[in-house]
Formats: sequence, C-alpha cells, structure tokens
Amino acid sequence: MRSRNPVFSRRGFSRDNGYAGFNTAPQAGGPAVATQGNPYAQPAGANPYATNPYAQQDLQHGAPPQAPAGAGRMTMDDVVIRTASTLGTLIVTAALAWALLPVDDANIGRSYGIGIGAALIGMVLALVQSFKRKASPALILAYAAFEGVFLGVVSSVVDNRIADGAAMQAVIGTMAVFAGVLIAYKAGWIRVNRRFYGFVMAAALGFVFLMMVNLLFAVFGGGDGLGFRSGALGVVFGIVGIILGACFLAMDFKQVEDGLAYGAPREEAWLAAFGLTLTLVWLYLEFLRLIAILNSND
Repeated sequence: MRSRNPVFSRRGFSRDNGYAGFNTAPQAGGPAVATQGNPYAQPAGANPYATNPYAQQDLQHGAPPQAPAGAGRMTMDDVVIRTASTLGTLIVTAALAWALLPVDDANIGRSYGIGIGAALIGMVLALVQSFKRKASPALILAYAAFEGVFLGVVSSVVDNRIADGAAMQAVIGTMAVFAGVLIAYKAGWIRVNRRFYGFVMAAALGFVFLMMVNLLFAVFGGGDGLGFRSGALGVVFGIVGIILGACFLAMDFKQVEDGLAYGAPREEAWLAAFGLTLTLVWLYLEFLRLIAILNSND
C-alpha cells in the first residue's frame, strides 16, 4: 500500500494496480470475494499457496498450512497507532523547532536555514522510503522528525511575522478537511475509481509543474516569479492545492480500506501512516500559505 501523493505514488491497494481489485464474483459455499488482481484472495477450490506470496513463504518455512484468521494482517488499530506515532513525532519536533529556533531579526536567517535543511533531508528520506519495497519504520519516523523541524520554523515565521494565529488556523483547517473528507467517503459521496484517480493525478502533476516553474522564475528573476503564490492568483492556487489535498485524502482512505479488506500484511500499516502524513503535511502547508497570502494582501 502506497500513498497516492503526486511524488510518492508507486503501489497500493487500488483498482487496476495489481494489488487489489473491485470486481466481485459469487463463489460456491461463501460470500462474494474480490479476486481480480488481488494476490490475497483465492477462487473456490484453488490452492492457497499457488499465488499468495505470503502463504508460499509460510509453507517454505514449515509453517502450518493455514494460520489463524487475521494473524499477521493489518488492522485498523495498526493504522491508527502507526499514524499517531508518525504525526506525534512530527508535532513534537515542530514544537521544539518553534521554541528553540527564534525567528526575530537577529536569528531568522539561521533558523530558516536550519528549517530548509531539515526539509531537504526529509524529502530525501521520503524518496528513499517511496522506492523501498517494504516499509521502514525508522525512515518514516525520521522523515516525520525532520519535516516537523521545517514545519515548526515555517509556522513560526508566518505566525510571528505575517499573521498572528496563522498556525492554529492552518491546523483547524487541516482537521476540518480531514473530518469532512472522511465523512463524505464513508457516506459514499466520494467514489475513488479509475477516472477519479486519473483526473486527480493529472491535476496534481500540472499543479506541481506550475509551482516548480514559478519557483525557478522567482529564484532567477526575483520577486514573486509568475505570481502563482501571491495576490489573487495565489489565492486561487491555494484553494486548488487544498482541493487536491482533499482528493489525496480520499485516495489514502481507499488504500487503507482495501488493505484491510484484502488482508495486507501488518507492516503495510506504516505505509498507510506515511501516506496520510504526507497528505496532511500538504494540506497544512497549503492552508498556511493561503492564510499568509490573504494577510499580506490586507
């Protein structure tokens, strides 16, 4: 299971991805079970060790032919605990950075430099994890720690120098989007299918490309670049970024749901936590940026 964030999408329990499918067919002697593309589900009468890689490993190691139901499989508790651990690490390091790295006129350069350095290290760690076949809790927690340092510095800069209370407003906005998307997803108002995925990924790639172009123009041309992150155009792009973040959340929820349904191994819960953390960081930064733009225009 992988996050479907625009940079780190490599695998997941989603339609047409080779890990799980949505097609169901009634089977003799039991309820409908998803089989198309799902390495964990087996058609009636099939050898459970023929295609299931985890069953093959158990057989090779002399394990009993059939483990107890749910043994070694990801549960919702696993996802919640791992996500809480990852977000908790991020929040602690963000609070420490806020307290220990002042952003007054005498220290803002040093503090901001440390924050940018932490962001680059966090990005490298996230990329390494995204290309690994298995989850690495140490990498994921290290990413959260360095990302927290960056968020703490940036939040302190915006809150103390641009808009008082911006950090809390961004947190409330992120929590509101999370709750709203979760309710809409559970109610069936959001359907994550192949068309939804394709549209969101195309929009995300375009969004990221424009932001990179804007950054290059800002670095080499000075000022605000092409203006995608300032003024009225910046507000529009900020809202688009928040909408994309909400779509990423819906796809992350779908991955967790499919992983639970198809008996994903327990370590996949770390990947669920990783994906959710990436998306929540995206949302928080978009809210923080939007609040900064709105206040700078006052």
